Amino acid sequence: MKKIILIILGITTFSVSVNAQKYFTKSGKITFDATAPSSPEQIEAVNRSATAVIDTKTGAIQFSVLVKGFSFERALMEEHFNENYLESNKFSKSEFKGTIMNNSAVDYSKDGSYNVKVQGKLTIHGVTKDVITDGKLVIQGGKINASADFGVLLADYGVSIPGLVADKVAKTAKISVNCSLELFKG
Repeated sequence: MKKIILIILGITTFSVSVNAQKYFTKSGKITFDATAPSSPEQIEAVNRSATAVIDTKTGAIQFSVLVKGFSFERALMEEHFNENYLESNKFSKSEFKGTIMNNSAVDYSKDGSYNVKVQGKLTIHGVTKDVITDGKLVIQGGKINASADFGVLLADYGVSIPGLVADKVAKTAKISVNCSLELFKG
């Protein structure tokens, strides 16, 4: 009987320590900016419902966002974004799956700020490409704030811009990620 109790206690302790390695959010913020330098119009959108997971033990990191969740200042831009450019009915989500390459340099057990390099695969518009970018992790009060800024060449992801608006839309969109993650309690 004592052996069974010890085995159950050991399994419970192991599962708690494994779960304690994952941080999660469903309210991450991703900003998309495709404003051309010469354009008087801002072509910016924000999505505040990105899902993100970081496994502090392995450095695995994943972000996922519904394309229709991006909000533009003007409804017509949002309509064009969803129907003509990213075709959100056909390609409903974009995601990144990768790894924090210098994960061992991050001390998740104490407050601090850490510059990280992230490598993985970014899928937009049904096209997946390898991406390497710099990011920042801020550990504070048992939470992780993950942020990164990088550019995406729209043509690389099969997003074509019609000649009529080509001078208003940047060829490279700026993507900003900012997520506050909490310990996963599942």
